[in-house]
Amino acid sequence: MARVCSIRGSKVRVGRKIHRSGLAKKKGGIGRHVTKTVKRKVSPNLQSKRVWVPELGKHVRVKASVKAFKTINKNGAYATLKKAGLI
Repeated sequence: MARVCSIRGSKVRVGRKIHRSGLAKKKGGIGRHVTKTVKRKVSPNLQSKRVWVPELGKHVRVKASVKAFKTINKNGAYATLKKAGLI
């Protein structure tokens, strides 16, 4: 469980990318054509940080996505970490 957010639980997802072939019309070709879809991985933006929790009077090391850190800024560190079960 290396690439999992400890607060939101977001993890690596599988997505698809459209693969096109051909030369664009404005570059002198006959146009681009969709030939297939290619699998790719979409990773969450994980960061490892020390978060200060004033209610406990100490730092807590958290590996979480940036969206989770925005949630910590909005709702407070203690409430967010308690809801996630980290403290």
